[in-house]
Amino acid sequence: MVQQYTFTLAARRRGYHIITREVLEHLSDLPEAGFLHLFIQHTSAAITINEAADPDVLVDFESVFNHLVPENLPFLVHTMEGPDDMPAHIKAAMIGHSVTIPITKGRLNLGTWQGLYLCEFRNRASGRRLVATVYG
Repeated sequence: MVQQYTFTLAARRRGYHIITREVLEHLSDLPEAGFLHLFIQHTSAAITINEAADPDVLVDFESVFNHLVPENLPFLVHTMEGPDDMPAHIKAAMIGHSVTIPITKGRLNLGTWQGLYLCEFRNRASGRRLVATVYG
């Protein structure tokens, strides 16, 4: 059986945010076994799975990606939407737009320290739309 849900996450400030609980609030009961595929419908934000126990990890992600892809690079051409827009597109392409998580015994089978991240790269973003497809 396949179920699909489309929903919008609350708007968040620029940075990395753990969204595991918020995603689960939008889903019906999960099957005993299966997969959750999660896709973000935006080109300037990303989703990934990573450390959810220490909030310093979220800060470090922001620091590293801002160092790798800073704003105001002099050679960027796509600048009409502000200095954060093109770097946001690049960062989103680096991290990705979807994740797939196994479902076991009706729960997401994430590792002990893992959580779902919304990676928000824009300075002023609205809520982000996700499509969750549950196979099971």
